[in-house]
Amino acid sequence: MNLSEVGEIFTPLTESIKIELSINKEQRDEWNNRVRKHLDKRNDVNIQVKELISEVQKQKLLRDIANVKVKELKDVRFVKSEYLKSVRIELRDRVEVEGDKPEKKAGPDPRKIKSEMSKLEQSYERGAYSGKKEREFYSKMKELSKILKDAKVQDAEDGIGTLKRNQRDAKFAQAKAHDDVVIAVRDAQEAHDLMMELSEEVDRLRDIANKSQMEVTISKREADIMHNRYVVSLRCIHSMQDIINQMKSGEDGDDRVGISDLMTRLMSGDTLSTDELMSLQRN
Repeated sequence: MNLSEVGEIFTPLTESIKIELSINKEQRDEWNNRVRKHLDKRNDVNIQVKELISEVQKQKLLRDIANVKVKELKDVRFVKSEYLKSVRIELRDRVEVEGDKPEKKAGPDPRKIKSEMSKLEQSYERGAYSGKKEREFYSKMKELSKILKDAKVQDAEDGIGTLKRNQRDAKFAQAKAHDDVVIAVRDAQEAHDLMMELSEEVDRLRDIANKSQMEVTISKREADIMHNRYVVSLRCIHSMQDIINQMKSGEDGDDRVGISDLMTRLMSGDTLSTDELMSLQRN
């Protein structure tokens, strides 16, 4: 078979392979672009995951602190509740013991008397009892002092009034302790709910990141397949050109040595630069 006959066979075949070469190159580049796109998406999602995990840990710490506070406040509430219970029992027993005695008229509350005396002193300091009214001020203060003294004596003789006040104060303290527990429980629950919500979002984003990584793997595999086909097409073109050139005598001997060297490297699995690959394609 002479050079002309070989040329007639190789020329259309070379053109066909060049078309395949171009298609493989375009598809390879497209798959490489997909690799980059999915890598960027995966990396962006992983950054969000990292930030959310940090927030989850923060909410967990807040929840744990709130739970400790709940426990402490429950202990306080228990103490208040036990004290209220003891006051109620003491008051009940006292009422039962003194049940047959004639009922005494309840005296004035010493605290109210003190409050009234304090208001009177404030009015005096503002000048409300200046001049002739000053005697009225001292008269009222003297009267309230006597009433307060008598009320204290009556309290000492009649412990039921004191127990009732103690019971009222204990009920108020116990109710406040209970409210504090309710608020602390609510804070702990809110922190827990937010932590769980963020954890679910972390799981959702991780699923997206995993899918993106899968797409990276698939796209890279397809890009490698297209690249390998591109290299094979390039090798076929070069091999046909090499056969034709070998059938020519004395033409571009030095250039063919360089091209043959590049082809040898390519066939052995070495990675060639873009310029070297283009040199093979041109020749």
